Amino acid sequence: MSLMLTTSIYAAEQVKALQTYKYTDAAATSEFLASDLIGMRIYSVEENYDRFSDEYQARADEEKEWDDIGEVDDVILSFDGSVKAVVLGVGGFIGIGEKDIALPMDQLKVVREQDDAESFFLVVNANKDVLTSAEAYENPNRSSEPSEATKMADSNAEGSAASRPMLPRADVEREGYKEAVISELTAEDLQEASVYDANDEDIGEIDQLVISEDGQIQKVVMDIGGFLGIGEKPVAMTFDELQIIREDSGDDLRIYVGATKEQLEALPTYEAAQ
Repeated sequence: MSLMLTTSIYAAEQVKALQTYKYTDAAATSEFLASDLIGMRIYSVEENYDRFSDEYQARADEEKEWDDIGEVDDVILSFDGSVKAVVLGVGGFIGIGEKDIALPMDQLKVVREQDDAESFFLVVNANKDVLTSAEAYENPNRSSEPSEATKMADSNAEGSAASRPMLPRADVEREGYKEAVISELTAEDLQEASVYDANDEDIGEIDQLVISEDGQIQKVVMDIGGFLGIGEKPVAMTFDELQIIREDSGDDLRIYVGATKEQLEALPTYEAAQ
């Protein structure tokens, strides 16, 4: 009995008190969650990069002057819990066909916004061409086998949009808008975006993007006609048949087609592979 009691006392003496992390107001300006990094945009800044000291704060909308080159897809941690590198998705087309590269955190700088302590950006002193040509990061735990959804999309690539004559591309000029930079678009930008004809009539919306096994967009499926989502007809078009413009000083995105609503409704109905 005395042996058991002595052992228990000894064990209790060896257990260190649990230390927990306490968040402070000071931490708000020097720390952030790893989860905040996922999906964050990465900007290339080549001129006057040395200005990004720990004390530097970006003025409102300053990031619009930088080159948006990709986003953080993942974070690589060491066993001691420190961030070794971030995995960036660069290149590709509206987020599809990107190449992953891993950059050590010391290659990036965190820049806070002057008027918003909770808003910050990641910048790197390298242009998009350099990053796109960098060695790809291969995740050993990621399967290289295409998903079933990708295989289905690829089998659809010979569908209606490829088997009919090309429609003319719209050439609309709208005050306050300019041609969108395709490489800066994301799939989220296009999903459910409104579609207009050359007369500026709202005739439908983007429903889905059909992707081939090699990561290329084969078709854009849009819902045409109907009323409150009822009676819509899905039709497929190629990207070459679309004109995409974006608001100069805002986020409004408009997609134009060089055909009338009636002409689109006469196209074959798009049917996804089963």
